[in-house]
Amino acid sequence: MTAYISRHHGFHVKLIGAGTLIGLAHLFFYGEEPGWTLGGFALAWSVILTLTRVDVRASRAARVALAMATLFGVMLVDDPGPLKSLLFLVAIGSATLLPLRRFDDAIRWAARLFAHGVLGIVAPLRDARRLARAEGRRDHRRIVKVAAVLVLPMIGSAVFLTLFAQANPVIANAFAAIRFPDLSTLLLRLIFSGCFLILVWSSLRPRRTLRQTGVLQWDAAAMPHLAHGTLILSLAAFNLIFAIQNALDIAFLWSGAPLPEGVTLADYAHQGAYPLIVTALLAGGFVLLAARPDGAARESRTLRRLILLWVAQNVLLVASSILRTLDYIAAYSLTGWRIAALAWMALVAVGLILIGWRMLSGYSARWLVNANALAAGVVLTAGCASDPGGIAAQWNVAHARSVADLDLCYLEYLGPSALLPLIALERRAAGPVLRQRTANLIGLTMSETARRQADWHSWTWRDARRLSAAHALVGKRPAPHVLTVCGEPLKTEAAETPLTKAARS
Repeated sequence: MTAYISRHHGFHVKLIGAGTLIGLAHLFFYGEEPGWTLGGFALAWSVILTLTRVDVRASRAARVALAMATLFGVMLVDDPGPLKSLLFLVAIGSATLLPLRRFDDAIRWAARLFAHGVLGIVAPLRDARRLARAEGRRDHRRIVKVAAVLVLPMIGSAVFLTLFAQANPVIANAFAAIRFPDLSTLLLRLIFSGCFLILVWSSLRPRRTLRQTGVLQWDAAAMPHLAHGTLILSLAAFNLIFAIQNALDIAFLWSGAPLPEGVTLADYAHQGAYPLIVTALLAGGFVLLAARPDGAARESRTLRRLILLWVAQNVLLVASSILRTLDYIAAYSLTGWRIAALAWMALVAVGLILIGWRMLSGYSARWLVNANALAAGVVLTAGCASDPGGIAAQWNVAHARSVADLDLCYLEYLGPSALLPLIALERRAAGPVLRQRTANLIGLTMSETARRQADWHSWTWRDARRLSAAHALVGKRPAPHVLTVCGEPLKTEAAETPLTKAARS
């Protein structure tokens, strides 16, 4: 039965699937604040793709991609975010294309996904034009016959209803009670439907020309070769320069030697962290060029040793950058972006190690690209499963040298992620002023979170757990009677500015 449907009615089944997803989009998102609904739509999309495409169900690689899409959909139900949405789109796009083309390497696949997304903009128009051409002649006579049958009943019914409406006030009032949507609302809903049709239709009806790689090809062998002497001199000079930088880091960062007068450890740590990562990336690019399997390094033991020494120095440079960032966090505070920076630095170090391992083992460029893509995917998935804002808030509250040093502005900015750490902070607060500011933030955060949770559109699983834990610790707290700006309590009268008075009047 499934084979019959897919063979004879596959296009119509996909139309029904796309219509179902568009209807869900209107129910979930139109005029509403998104919450778990992002994950619900993602999971529904995965189900519709599975049901409407036999080739996806038959492909093992596509099933793995669908499993990843389902995982990211569950994460979106738990706590929606842009990174999870992006990774879900990558996974659902991969599930769409894998039955058409085997995965080769991450660079080609990223380009193919990009081409799939761009071509998907015109996919509904392309299929509509083909359908019109194929069905136009065949259905022309059928439409004429149906119209001939319906024209007399429709016109006659309209005439009689008009006469009865004039004669019967009940019928007239019933017609008067009918409210048609205004043209602007109808137009907005049509545009909204068109956007989601473009989003989902290309996954149900992918472009078959993506079987061919075409312009998506890239050739590592086309990279320029460097002469043996140039590589030797360059690597010798680079190793010497990097040795100076690493020696300074070992002296001041790792061993704790006193810095020159006028330079603080925080300045030394913060100013060098990100430029050194850029340096390591440039060095990694040069190593890729110098350590290619078909280059001079294959025949020269001296060159291979210089490359490995420079890779080791770059790994030490990245480790020093991580230590710089950790020292800066200890001096100031932890943020979600600094957690992301540490993860990025770790990825750079892994990439450098993989470059050296590839040179020693003789693996291909494709292996190197896919190994780095896998490492990046693991780190990004772990980041989606965690709560960087909550980790930062908890760390700042637990490791603050004094409660007064905490950045209440940042805790307020984190919103629900900082709710439980704020409750722990309130219990540690020594003075009544700080305790009152913290209590205000807790009340505001709980009331705002409860407001969003009360609407089923913006409800999220993670916020439900946070709010339940907060209620267990401090009960249900109402919103405070004072306004707060970065944790500073302001009286309502003082908070009213001439602008707000004018708006109120």
